[in-house]
Amino acid sequence: MKQVARQTRAEGRMTGFVPTMGALHAGHMSLVRAALAECQPVIASIFVNPAQFGPGEDFQKYPRTLEADSKKLEDAGVDYLFAPEASEIYPPGFRTWVNVEGLSERLEGKVRPGHFRGVATVVLKLLEIVQPRKAFFGRKDAQQARIIRQMARDLHLDSEIVVGPIVREPDGLAMSSRNAYLKPGERRAATILFRALDGARASISRGERDALRLRAAMREMLRTEPLAEPEYVELVDAETLESVTRVRGACLALLAVRIGATRLIDNLLIEEREGAFHTTL
Repeated sequence: MKQVARQTRAEGRMTGFVPTMGALHAGHMSLVRAALAECQPVIASIFVNPAQFGPGEDFQKYPRTLEADSKKLEDAGVDYLFAPEASEIYPPGFRTWVNVEGLSERLEGKVRPGHFRGVATVVLKLLEIVQPRKAFFGRKDAQQARIIRQMARDLHLDSEIVVGPIVREPDGLAMSSRNAYLKPGERRAATILFRALDGARASISRGERDALRLRAAMREMLRTEPLAEPEYVELVDAETLESVTRVRGACLALLAVRIGATRLIDNLLIEEREGAFHTTL
């Protein structure tokens, strides 16, 4: 893969990169299409990263569908697939880790200690191997995208981090590989995340700016679903990820909710432009 990276750089071509953990869905493929529209060649990776899973998490059962994923990527027009073994990414004696301080300890990082150390380390390694001009990530993992942008800036990486929109099912559920874990009743219940965020979006459009009231309303909506067990309901500054008391500038409403045994996350982006607030689910 490094030879491909060197050659495309030497030829002045713009390499696009879509890193994934496989079990590809429409959200992943939207990033692939975005990369294909701007870059050539396009490289995708599939690597279920053990370093970002904590004790008792779903590393062993995480869906692995390499053959089907390879076919999807080939049919879409992806030029190269990089699917390394864990021993290639973390060889014996591996000791070096990346930690983006101040952003990694909050929210997902508080619930899943060490998660973002694993994410930042593997993303840096993949970017160094592939050497893309542009790397494409989804906004569903909003904290992850923010941390990767910070890492790329801090370490002067020669890769632009492009964040694509959330892709949703017709009923609003954000696309996720973990949706495959949901039983039929749980699948119906999982739409409560979207409904809670959509309620916040509607309140903001009516002029609500008090973050405490918005959080309370989202929690109240989640309480209407018996299968939903919230881990956090937050409204934060989109850059610092610090909790806010009022909606101003750019903010994120963030949810992490367990539906049965399945943990789901989702978010709402709130942006202030020319004195008006715009919300994006």
